[in-house]
Amino acid sequence: MEDESLSELFWSVARRLRHQSHETLQPLGVTPGQARALNVLAKHGTMRLSELSEHLRIAPRSTTEVVDGLQERGLVERRPDPADRRATLVTLTAAGTATTEHLRAERGAQGERFFASLPAADRAELIRILAALRVSEPN
Repeated sequence: MEDESLSELFWSVARRLRHQSHETLQPLGVTPGQARALNVLAKHGTMRLSELSEHLRIAPRSTTEVVDGLQERGLVERRPDPADRRATLVTLTAAGTATTEHLRAERGAQGERFFASLPAADRAELIRILAALRVSEPN
């Protein structure tokens, strides 16, 4: 830790967290992009593909691929938008809701294990610092 910069340390921890997240997703057969889409739909409800693209900050074509994978697994369904038949709505299925809840619980438990070695005061300070750095939550 002698000559490591703050950003190097931060990215090192972020890589460890990302690796652990992949381990949580793998048994469920869900990619990180699909997990983000599930979380957006769980948080915001049924939406058009174009809205989902905006929330995910990815191209519409990429969103279609993400939704295709989720639909193949029975986690989301598509239906025509009654307000505009040219548009498609995406919504979580019961299986999608259950998968999202399972992912949240697993990630929460994973986070608890990851940060367990920090004293309570350090954890509280880290929460305060990270909240201050988070300018806005995109999803």
